[in-house]
Amino acid sequence: MIIIQVRYFASLRETLGASEEVSVGEGSTIGDLRMALVARGGRHAEMLDSRRPVRSAVNLAMCDECAVLGEGCKVAFFPPVTGG
Repeated sequence: MIIIQVRYFASLRETLGASEEVSVGEGSTIGDLRMALVARGGRHAEMLDSRRPVRSAVNLAMCDECAVLGEGCKVAFFPPVTGG
């Protein structure tokens, strides 16, 4: 297992909070992380459902759901359009 820092922005932050640490299996992808968070149910399932458009970044670089995570990664989830 590896531990990563997950940060939420805009409407996701309002619902899920600013950040949290999450443990995932080694070799997990952004898509795997998102599915694991959705599997928690409740607000995570509502906000991160695969039918909702959510962008992601790893260590400040935009990425798709195939990006592989490593120990200590900083992952950001945010809606496709955010205000400034």
